[in-house]
Amino acid sequence: MPPWVIPAIIAAVVVLLVIIIVVWAISVRNKFVTMRNANEEAFATIDVYLKKRYDLIPNLVETVKGYAKHESQTLENVIKARNNAASANTTAEKIEADANLSNAIRSFNIVAERYPELKANTNFQSLMAELRNIEGELANSRKYYNALVKSFNTMKDIFPKSIIAKWMKLEKFPYFELDSEEERKNVKVSF
Repeated sequence: MPPWVIPAIIAAVVVLLVIIIVVWAISVRNKFVTMRNANEEAFATIDVYLKKRYDLIPNLVETVKGYAKHESQTLENVIKARNNAASANTTAEKIEADANLSNAIRSFNIVAERYPELKANTNFQSLMAELRNIEGELANSRKYYNALVKSFNTMKDIFPKSIIAKWMKLEKFPYFELDSEEERKNVKVSF
């Protein structure tokens, strides 16, 4: 065997290993890009439902105002929470603002329960049905977003993919989760 064959085989193996590592790195990078875009798209879907919710709330508040004039503080809190949520910019701000708005809506629902004549109002009923529908869609969108976040954050933290994530300067996506203890409690139902 000529003396150049062994160095040629070693060089070929090294080149093949380098090619395999480069192809692997490119595929991992592309997977991260795909997952990041899916996370952003999922949060954009949540944003659409939040916008619908923000647009619906003033109509509900106006409907309730006529029936519950002395509940103005609760109504003002709902509008304030809605305005804060609508002006949030970052993902983290939107998650926090949404939690505050959910709390305000819960107190709004308590006010609405106190007025049987309001509950009989067809305009109020249709607005509340629309709000329930939006809340259901929001819940589904949050679940989907959180599933994508889990996959992304897990992939980002697993070695050796974490090397590519650091190279890409990827940050963890925040979960859309409940911030208040109030939201975690069981709902008390009494008749």
